[in-house]
Amino acid sequence: MATTNQSAAPYTVPGLSTENGHEVAQTLQQRLHALNDLQLTLKHAHWNVVGPNFISVHEMLDPQIELVRGFVDELAERMATMGVGPSGLPGDLVRVRTWDDYSVHRATAVEHLAALDLVYNGIIEDHRDAIQKVGELDPVTEDMLIGQVKELELFQWFMRAHLENSGGALQHGGARTEQDAAESAAQ
Repeated sequence: MATTNQSAAPYTVPGLSTENGHEVAQTLQQRLHALNDLQLTLKHAHWNVVGPNFISVHEMLDPQIELVRGFVDELAERMATMGVGPSGLPGDLVRVRTWDDYSVHRATAVEHLAALDLVYNGIIEDHRDAIQKVGELDPVTEDMLIGQVKELELFQWFMRAHLENSGGALQHGGARTEQDAAESAAQ
């Protein structure tokens, strides 16, 4: 007979109320879904990048994928520590996400990088919102998220360096969708 799966334990970390600990963990769940999606999106771009800068972008993405996978594990373990079972299930991710699938398939390096720049904008903005939300409740979780944002912003800079002209303008500046960013960068 199957046992009932409880998603939350009746405890959290010392120094937080169970209610606050579980609230922080629920905030982390959305970040966990976003980063799981990001690692898959990066791998998709890694497989589908073509053109003259193929090898540099293909190889640049692998360490970022590994770093994001580490972030996913860190978030899930923090949630479990706080007494809330993390969900890494694809169906749950698709059901609760607030964003669409990545929309660029086989494309040049600059097209993927321009589209990924917009993906990173969303990830980083949402991580910063989570930092604000958890900051007053749990400085340990806040610190973890700050460290993740630091690394995500660094990688975004690496991507933008491929897209920037000497005046600092991005090839896809002003684009609002991944497809628009990719098309602008391709011109």
